[in-house]
Amino acid sequence: MGSLTLANPVMPASGTFGYGEEFAGLFDLNRLGALVSKAVSTLPRHGNPPPRLVELKSALLNSIGLQNVGTQGFIEKKLPFLHDYSPPLIVNVVGDSVEEYREVVEALDPHERVSGFEINLSCPNVKKGLEYGTTCAGVERITSALRAGTRKPLWIKLSPNVSNPAELGKAAEGAGADAIVAINTLGGMVIDIEKRRPVLGARFGGVSGPAIKAVAMKVVWQLHEAVAVPIIGVGGITRTEDAIEFLMAGATAVQVGTANFVNPLTMIEVIEGMREWMGERGIKKIREIVGAAHG
Repeated sequence: MGSLTLANPVMPASGTFGYGEEFAGLFDLNRLGALVSKAVSTLPRHGNPPPRLVELKSALLNSIGLQNVGTQGFIEKKLPFLHDYSPPLIVNVVGDSVEEYREVVEALDPHERVSGFEINLSCPNVKKGLEYGTTCAGVERITSALRAGTRKPLWIKLSPNVSNPAELGKAAEGAGADAIVAINTLGGMVIDIEKRRPVLGARFGGVSGPAIKAVAMKVVWQLHEAVAVPIIGVGGITRTEDAIEFLMAGATAVQVGTANFVNPLTMIEVIEGMREWMGERGIKKIREIVGAAHG
């Protein structure tokens, strides 16, 4: 993962783990391969109007709207807690302009506890969430700007809501990205047929959970054939076998998201399950199965 070494390939997906405090009483966060924070913008955000969540069949539709404490709030209120844990800390960064993304990165870059940045170019439930993530030129522009502002690892999080995510991955790699995260949620909506109006307060949201796994797998596969940088696979992982599939498709590591809401111990179970699965087959290193399905 660029200059980062992970103890194992399992970590939370941003937005499903808060800033770690909620999970710290359930298991030792040091058991994770990395910690990935909730989004951080320059100023605090209140997020979208409620309702914000709708449960679907095998999926979740959310429209949180990147509610967060802002850069200063993160530094003062969240970072001190995270100092107590050893896994690399990846801060998810959002913004409405290249300048805002860069302000967040440059403000957090001096903090030793911040190990790297996950750049969210792909949130489907904010007005400007896809502005930079839908074209190669946009991805190149923001990746280059942020690369100039930090030497720490940059992970670019891609959207599936485009015609060719692999091309965007190549653009990010060419502009200096250290890894590609794929995928963010799929855009979606639900309508209340009695009220004759959208259920979500913001009308549209992002679909996550088991229902999007096959979509995410395809994108990871395509990226593996298009880029040389590591790929972090995310989308619908609920068990060990799901994570192993992503690795065989070409991911070097995985993120667990919606499953954390159903079972907060999912990540630990996946870590332990992968260790057992590999042991039973005499596999000693994760790299032995990365991309194995490509033959």
